[in-house]
Amino acid sequence: MSPETLYEHPLNEHIRAYLRLESLFIQLDHSSPLKEPGQWQMFFKYLFDLIEILEQVHIRGELAKYLEKQRGKLENWLNVPDVDTEQLQQLLTHSRQLQHTLLRTPRPGLSLRENRFLSSIRQRFSLPGGITSFDIPALYHWLELPEEKRMRDVSEWRDSLRPLEEAVFFWLQLTRNSAPMQPCTISQGFYQQDIENANLLRIQVSQEFNVYPLVSGYKTRFAIRFMPFDDSQAIPENVTLLLAIC
Repeated sequence: MSPETLYEHPLNEHIRAYLRLESLFIQLDHSSPLKEPGQWQMFFKYLFDLIEILEQVHIRGELAKYLEKQRGKLENWLNVPDVDTEQLQQLLTHSRQLQHTLLRTPRPGLSLRENRFLSSIRQRFSLPGGITSFDIPALYHWLELPEEKRMRDVSEWRDSLRPLEEAVFFWLQLTRNSAPMQPCTISQGFYQQDIENANLLRIQVSQEFNVYPLVSGYKTRFAIRFMPFDDSQAIPENVTLLLAIC
Protein backbone atom coordinates (compact mmCIF):
# COMPACT_ATOMS: atom_id res chain seq x y z
CA MET A 1 0.00 0.00 0.00
CA SER A 2 1.42 3.37 -1.05
CA PRO A 3 1.96 6.05 1.61
CA GLU A 4 -0.49 8.93 1.71
CA THR A 5 0.16 12.65 2.01
CA LEU A 6 -2.09 15.01 3.94
CA TYR A 7 -2.48 18.54 2.59
CA GLU A 8 -4.24 21.35 4.44
CA HIS A 9 -5.46 24.53 2.78
CA PRO A 10 -6.86 27.57 4.62
CA LEU A 11 -10.01 29.22 3.30
CA ASN A 12 -9.29 32.68 4.69
CA GLU A 13 -6.25 34.74 5.66
CA HIS A 14 -6.68 34.31 9.41
CA ILE A 15 -6.57 30.52 9.14
CA ARG A 16 -3.56 30.84 6.85
CA ALA A 17 -1.78 32.74 9.64
CA TYR A 18 -2.82 30.17 12.29
CA LEU A 19 -1.41 27.29 10.23
CA ARG A 20 1.86 29.11 9.69
CA LEU A 21 2.10 29.94 13.37
CA GLU A 22 1.42 26.31 14.30
CA SER A 23 4.20 25.12 11.99
CA LEU A 24 6.65 27.66 13.39
CA PHE A 25 5.78 26.81 17.01
CA ILE A 26 6.48 23.13 16.32
CA GLN A 27 9.79 23.88 14.60
CA LEU A 28 10.73 26.27 17.40
CA ASP A 29 10.28 23.51 19.97
CA HIS A 30 12.32 21.04 17.90
CA SER A 31 15.24 23.46 17.67
CA SER A 32 15.07 25.05 21.13
CA PRO A 33 17.47 22.62 22.91
CA LEU A 34 20.31 24.29 20.94
CA LYS A 35 22.46 21.20 21.47
CA GLU A 36 22.85 19.92 17.90
CA PRO A 37 24.90 21.68 15.20
CA GLY A 38 22.75 24.18 13.35
CA GLN A 39 19.95 24.23 15.93
CA TRP A 40 20.64 27.79 17.03
CA GLN A 41 20.41 29.06 13.44
CA MET A 42 17.05 27.33 13.00
CA PHE A 43 15.76 28.47 16.39
CA PHE A 44 16.40 32.15 15.73
CA LYS A 45 15.13 31.91 12.15
CA TYR A 46 11.82 30.43 13.32
CA LEU A 47 11.60 32.94 16.17
CA PHE A 48 12.11 35.88 13.83
CA ASP A 49 9.62 34.44 11.34
CA LEU A 50 7.06 34.35 14.17
CA ILE A 51 7.78 37.96 15.06
CA GLU A 52 7.38 38.93 11.39
CA ILE A 53 3.93 37.31 11.16
CA LEU A 54 2.79 38.86 14.44
CA GLU A 55 3.83 42.29 13.16
CA GLN A 56 1.81 41.89 9.98
CA VAL A 57 -1.37 40.27 11.34
CA HIS A 58 -3.38 41.28 14.41
CA ILE A 59 -3.83 37.78 15.77
CA ARG A 60 -5.07 38.15 19.32
CA GLY A 61 -8.44 39.85 18.82
CA GLU A 62 -9.44 37.78 15.79
CA LEU A 63 -8.42 34.50 17.44
CA ALA A 64 -10.49 35.42 20.51
CA LYS A 65 -13.50 35.91 18.20
CA TYR A 66 -12.86 32.56 16.51
CA LEU A 67 -12.71 30.82 19.91
CA GLU A 68 -16.02 32.40 20.90
CA LYS A 69 -17.64 31.41 17.61
CA GLN A 70 -16.31 27.87 18.04
CA ARG A 71 -17.85 27.69 21.52
CA GLY A 72 -21.20 28.62 20.03
CA LYS A 73 -21.01 25.58 17.76
CA LEU A 74 -20.02 23.35 20.67
CA GLU A 75 -22.89 24.63 22.81
CA ASN A 76 -25.35 23.57 20.10
CA TRP A 77 -24.34 19.96 20.85
CA LEU A 78 -25.21 20.11 24.55
CA ASN A 79 -28.85 19.19 23.99
CA VAL A 80 -28.19 16.48 21.41
CA PRO A 81 -29.02 12.98 22.76
CA ASP A 82 -26.15 10.61 23.58
CA VAL A 83 -23.53 13.36 23.38
CA ASP A 84 -20.81 13.32 26.04
CA THR A 85 -21.85 16.54 27.77
CA GLU A 86 -19.09 16.24 30.38
CA GLN A 87 -16.40 16.31 27.71
CA LEU A 88 -18.17 19.17 25.94
CA GLN A 89 -18.26 21.20 29.14
CA GLN A 90 -14.54 20.58 29.63
CA LEU A 91 -13.82 21.84 26.12
CA LEU A 92 -16.01 24.90 26.66
CA THR A 93 -14.30 25.70 29.97
CA HIS A 94 -10.85 25.27 28.46
CA SER A 95 -11.78 27.50 25.54
CA ARG A 96 -12.95 30.26 27.89
CA GLN A 97 -9.75 30.00 29.90
CA LEU A 98 -7.58 30.22 26.78
CA GLN A 99 -9.51 33.24 25.53
CA HIS A 100 -9.29 35.00 28.90
CA THR A 101 -5.54 34.39 29.16
CA LEU A 102 -4.97 35.46 25.56
CA LEU A 103 -6.83 38.76 25.99
CA ARG A 104 -5.21 39.76 29.28
CA THR A 105 -1.63 39.20 28.13
CA PRO A 106 0.36 41.84 26.20
CA ARG A 107 0.17 41.79 22.42
CA PRO A 108 1.92 38.60 21.24
CA GLY A 109 5.46 39.26 20.06
CA LEU A 110 5.68 42.73 21.60
CA SER A 111 8.25 41.81 24.26
CA LEU A 112 10.33 39.99 21.63
CA ARG A 113 10.36 43.02 19.33
CA GLU A 114 11.41 45.23 22.23
CA ASN A 115 14.18 42.88 23.40
CA ARG A 116 17.47 44.69 22.79
CA PHE A 117 19.51 41.56 22.08
CA LEU A 118 16.97 40.05 19.67
CA SER A 119 16.51 43.37 17.88
CA SER A 120 20.25 43.72 17.41
CA ILE A 121 20.60 40.39 15.57
CA ARG A 122 17.23 40.03 13.83
CA GLN A 123 17.98 42.03 10.70
CA ARG A 124 21.14 40.05 9.97
CA PHE A 125 19.15 36.83 9.67
CA SER A 126 17.42 38.21 6.58
CA LEU A 127 20.75 38.74 4.79
CA PRO A 128 22.24 35.89 2.71
CA GLY A 129 25.08 34.47 4.78
CA GLY A 130 24.59 37.21 7.35
CA ILE A 131 25.05 35.10 10.48
CA THR A 132 28.83 35.09 10.67
CA SER A 133 30.72 36.22 13.76
CA PHE A 134 31.70 39.51 12.12
CA ASP A 135 28.04 40.22 11.23
CA ILE A 136 26.52 39.47 14.64
CA PRO A 137 29.25 39.27 17.31
CA ALA A 138 26.61 39.71 20.05
CA LEU A 139 25.04 36.39 19.09
CA TYR A 140 28.35 34.56 19.15
CA HIS A 141 29.00 36.00 22.60
CA TRP A 142 25.56 34.78 23.73
CA LEU A 143 26.26 31.30 22.36
CA GLU A 144 29.26 31.02 24.68
CA LEU A 145 27.35 32.02 27.80
CA PRO A 146 26.62 29.28 30.37
CA GLU A 147 23.92 26.86 29.22
CA GLU A 148 21.72 27.76 32.19
CA LYS A 149 21.64 31.42 31.10
CA ARG A 150 20.90 30.56 27.46
CA MET A 151 18.12 28.14 28.37
CA ARG A 152 16.62 30.72 30.72
CA ASP A 153 16.51 33.23 27.87
CA VAL A 154 14.98 30.67 25.50
CA SER A 155 12.32 29.77 28.07
CA GLU A 156 11.49 33.43 28.63
CA TRP A 157 11.08 34.05 24.89
CA ARG A 158 8.98 30.92 24.44
CA ASP A 159 6.81 31.61 27.49
CA SER A 160 5.89 35.04 26.12
CA LEU A 161 4.24 33.26 23.17
CA ARG A 162 2.68 30.40 25.12
CA PRO A 163 -0.87 31.82 25.51
CA LEU A 164 -1.05 32.40 21.76
CA GLU A 165 0.42 28.99 20.97
CA GLU A 166 -2.03 27.13 23.21
CA ALA A 167 -5.02 29.02 21.79
CA VAL A 168 -3.93 28.41 18.17
CA PHE A 169 -3.33 24.69 18.79
CA PHE A 170 -6.67 24.29 20.56
CA TRP A 171 -8.67 26.07 17.85
CA LEU A 172 -6.99 24.14 15.04
CA GLN A 173 -7.42 20.80 16.82
CA LEU A 174 -11.18 21.30 17.26
CA THR A 175 -11.52 22.63 13.72
CA ARG A 176 -9.78 19.57 12.27
CA ASN A 177 -11.98 17.28 14.36
CA SER A 178 -15.16 19.07 13.30
CA ALA A 179 -15.46 17.20 9.99
CA PRO A 180 -14.62 13.57 9.12
CA MET A 181 -12.51 12.59 6.13
CA GLN A 182 -14.85 11.43 3.35
CA PRO A 183 -13.99 9.38 0.24
CA CYS A 184 -13.97 11.45 -2.93
CA THR A 185 -13.17 10.73 -6.58
CA ILE A 186 -11.81 13.51 -8.78
CA SER A 187 -12.16 13.18 -12.55
CA GLN A 188 -9.69 14.66 -15.04
CA GLY A 189 -7.68 16.16 -12.18
CA PHE A 190 -10.22 18.85 -11.27
CA TYR A 191 -12.86 19.26 -8.56
CA GLN A 192 -14.88 22.23 -7.27
CA GLN A 193 -17.63 22.65 -4.73
CA ASP A 194 -19.81 25.34 -3.15
CA ILE A 195 -19.55 25.41 0.64
CA GLU A 196 -20.87 27.45 3.57
CA ASN A 197 -18.62 29.23 6.07
CA ALA A 198 -15.80 26.66 5.97
CA ASN A 199 -12.36 27.43 7.34
CA LEU A 200 -10.07 24.59 6.28
CA LEU A 201 -9.72 21.91 3.62
CA ARG A 202 -7.93 18.65 4.39
CA ILE A 203 -6.93 16.47 1.45
CA GLN A 204 -5.33 13.05 1.83
CA VAL A 205 -4.10 11.44 -1.37
CA SER A 206 -2.01 8.36 -2.11
CA GLN A 207 1.51 8.72 -3.49
CA GLU A 208 0.68 6.12 -6.13
CA PHE A 209 -1.00 8.82 -8.26
CA ASN A 210 2.23 10.90 -8.23
CA VAL A 211 0.26 14.16 -8.17
CA TYR A 212 -0.13 17.10 -5.82
CA PRO A 213 -3.08 19.52 -5.35
CA LEU A 214 -3.26 23.21 -6.17
CA VAL A 215 -6.14 24.69 -4.20
CA SER A 216 -7.98 27.97 -4.60
CA GLY A 217 -10.97 28.99 -2.60
CA TYR A 218 -12.64 31.01 0.08
CA LYS A 219 -15.36 30.45 2.67
CA THR A 220 -18.11 29.71 0.14
CA ARG A 221 -16.35 27.91 -2.73
CA PHE A 222 -13.18 26.02 -3.49
CA ALA A 223 -11.49 24.31 -6.43
CA ILE A 224 -8.79 21.63 -6.49
CA ARG A 225 -6.60 21.01 -9.51
CA PHE A 226 -4.13 18.13 -9.39
CA MET A 227 -0.77 18.56 -11.05
CA PRO A 228 1.58 15.75 -12.10
CA PHE A 229 4.87 15.69 -10.23
CA ASP A 230 6.63 14.47 -13.40
CA ASP A 231 6.16 16.60 -16.51
CA SER A 232 6.08 13.51 -18.70
CA GLN A 233 3.18 12.01 -16.74
CA ALA A 234 -0.48 12.49 -17.65
CA ILE A 235 -3.05 13.24 -14.97
CA PRO A 236 -4.88 10.01 -14.00
CA GLU A 237 -8.45 9.92 -15.24
CA ASN A 238 -9.69 9.36 -11.70
CA VAL A 239 -7.95 10.23 -8.44
CA THR A 240 -9.47 8.75 -5.30
CA LEU A 241 -8.75 10.53 -2.06
CA LEU A 242 -10.11 11.54 1.34
CA LEU A 243 -11.50 15.05 1.79
CA ALA A 244 -12.66 16.97 4.87
CA ILE A 245 -14.28 20.41 4.75
CA CYS A 246 -13.85 21.86 8.23
